[in-house]
Amino acid sequence: MILSKKATILFTVFVDILGLGIVIPILPFYVQSFGVSDFGITMLFSVFALCSFVSSPFLGALSDRIGRRPVLIISIASTALGWVIFALAQNPFFLFLGRIIDGSAAGNFSTAQSYLSDLSKNDKERTANLGLIGAMFGIGFIIGPMLGGLLGSINHTLPFWVVAFLATINTILAYFNLPETHFPKKSDQSSKLQINPFKPILNAIFDKPLLPGYTAWFLFSLAVSAQQAVFAIYLLRAFNYGEFATGIILTIMGVVIAINQGFLLKKFWIKNFKEPDLEIYLFLFFGLGFLLISFSNFILFVIGIILTTFGQSVLRVVMTSQIVSKAEHKRGEVLGVMNSVMSLGMIIGPFLGGILIIYNIGAPFILSFVLCLIGFAVLFTTHKKSQKIIETNPPVNFPI
Repeated sequence: MILSKKATILFTVFVDILGLGIVIPILPFYVQSFGVSDFGITMLFSVFALCSFVSSPFLGALSDRIGRRPVLIISIASTALGWVIFALAQNPFFLFLGRIIDGSAAGNFSTAQSYLSDLSKNDKERTANLGLIGAMFGIGFIIGPMLGGLLGSINHTLPFWVVAFLATINTILAYFNLPETHFPKKSDQSSKLQINPFKPILNAIFDKPLLPGYTAWFLFSLAVSAQQAVFAIYLLRAFNYGEFATGIILTIMGVVIAINQGFLLKKFWIKNFKEPDLEIYLFLFFGLGFLLISFSNFILFVIGIILTTFGQSVLRVVMTSQIVSKAEHKRGEVLGVMNSVMSLGMIIGPFLGGILIIYNIGAPFILSFVLCLIGFAVLFTTHKKSQKIIETNPPVNFPI
């Protein structure tokens, strides 16, 4: 094997995030050459998120039914195809077609999470493995924008060809390196597959044990996406920071996320704190960071960025691990639903942030703070109820 199973999965995630990172600096210039308006550019982001919202739960549930390997290979190959169509586009229709194909294959991320969860021997190892996926986020967002700007200065289509090439290599590696890790029971394989992509989401609404986690995850997604969409505008208006300064700040944030999730998560956070406590109280500090940023004061901004960056990077992993721990027999479907919920937040959040910043540059961050407070309340209340149930019904130890 050229790469280990874990390394191949991490490369899969890296290529996905690298593609997203490359898109950020070069997409407007490339798309404008087709005469597409600013609204059309934002629609390219939205159509990808919408397709991911629809496809992720279905592909996650499919991986539970037929196994992780075939879903991963097909999804990665579809990502490569989407970027090829995008690079070859001669008119806006093919631009949208490329993003639709890539968004429809977005299940490779949740399936990659399921694959690493299958490989994990215990809860701590699962959290650490999911942390490595988070680290790929940070690395992808460090390299992606820089690579996109560099290659795009040579040719606007070159960045997309590079990502398509990497996704093709990734497909080949996955085919030869990834054995199956999930072997469904015959009863699962013979059961009728629900082709309605909204069915897993509807199931999630009525899944009482997981609903608080899904709710908090949605609020987290809204809080992140509402401020991300206007972050560069905020920096320009609050501190007169241009593209270069904004890029430096985002790069530093990416480095912190990569170090925090790839190293500190295992060596410090989950070593010294219980995961439920991390999930609850980091949500509160995460929200406090947004509140400090909203004041447009540089010192408060720096403190706020530190709180939100550390909070976001740990919360992504711990929240995912906590939800998955309650769904051992349907990890693929659950992770697919989480990816879909994240996509829904990415559709709604930028819209809300864009409206609010018209009235006040700090308003989107205040919104994110309020969303975090609600999320904290949901998690805190749920945890207290769980503790009360355990205290009321303690485990019985029978004498041997």
